[in-house]
Amino acid sequence: MLTSFFSDAEVKAAQELINQSNNVVILTHMSPDGDAMGSSLAMRHFLEAQGKQVAVIVPNAFPDFLAWLPKADQDIIYETQRAEADALLDHADLVICTDFNDPKRIGSLGDKLLTLPCKKMMIDHHLHPASFPDLTLSYPSSPSTCELVYRLITSLSPISNSPQGVQYPIPNTQEIATCIYTGMMTDTGNFSFNSNYPEMYQIVGDLVSLGVNKDEIYNRVFNAYSADRMRLMGYCLYSKMRIFPEHHTALIYLSRKELYRFNFQSGDAEGIVNLPLQIKDVYYSCFMREDKVNPTEVALAGGSKTKIKISLRSQGNRPVNVFAKDIFGGGGHANASGGEYYGPLPEAVQLFIDNYTKYFAKE
Repeated sequence: MLTSFFSDAEVKAAQELINQSNNVVILTHMSPDGDAMGSSLAMRHFLEAQGKQVAVIVPNAFPDFLAWLPKADQDIIYETQRAEADALLDHADLVICTDFNDPKRIGSLGDKLLTLPCKKMMIDHHLHPASFPDLTLSYPSSPSTCELVYRLITSLSPISNSPQGVQYPIPNTQEIATCIYTGMMTDTGNFSFNSNYPEMYQIVGDLVSLGVNKDEIYNRVFNAYSADRMRLMGYCLYSKMRIFPEHHTALIYLSRKELYRFNFQSGDAEGIVNLPLQIKDVYYSCFMREDKVNPTEVALAGGSKTKIKISLRSQGNRPVNVFAKDIFGGGGHANASGGEYYGPLPEAVQLFIDNYTKYFAKE
């Protein structure tokens, strides 16, 4: 049996919120990744199996390599389908927030969220959750929100016999398991960080026993890039990577002009931040890319038309989440964090250079 993350009171409160609802909207963060997509879609399948009317709303478009996830094609994109999304939110009696801890993580959709009179539930694993939900299921010790969704679903559902002891007595079991596994895999870099504890692999075993084809999921996510994306990676390593050897740190940054040169598509930057960590004695990596401020972020941008998306990774007991929070207003896991900077790319780069030595230790 798995160790319980949730108290009996939390499980009871979640069940009551679900029982009392008919129209449920699930939200997740801007630029949705595998954990965001997996957790929101897994909850959708679970709730639909109980007869609920469910919609998933994402602030902006998700990468093509996640478009195959069951019912991802039915996600409503707030940036381009705002009227439809607002109508669904206005009629919701429960909103479930997955994989984000603060309304600012969903842009102008966050302003809408805070005005809603309906009940709200948060399922998340990032530090310092905001206080707006009626029920907060926040466990930063969990490597992924998808793992929390798995634990919640199994706490809410009777369990009967299967090879690993788990079998949902509901439809859509394989779809739920596929979504959950995808998020667990992507949020741990295919189980290469934040993944060194046995219960994670017990859950993986349960998911495989429920019909997950882990090899196919890996291929769909990690072996589905374009030739342009491969050329972009080569350009990053050959022309754009800076190494700061005293602090075992690497930095890569790309302008919109450079991204355009390589026909950049949503998702093409995935994994670039991890590449320098393959270099001996590089323990910290930062990747920055310039983007336009989209309509859901205007209030956050403070007049800037440029946003810098920042990703941080590290190895071992070398946290980057405090740096992400203090310098770029972001956060995340100890070894995998991120943030945004609204302003010119050179300013964001200089901000990194001026501050990284205070956070990334010499060794």
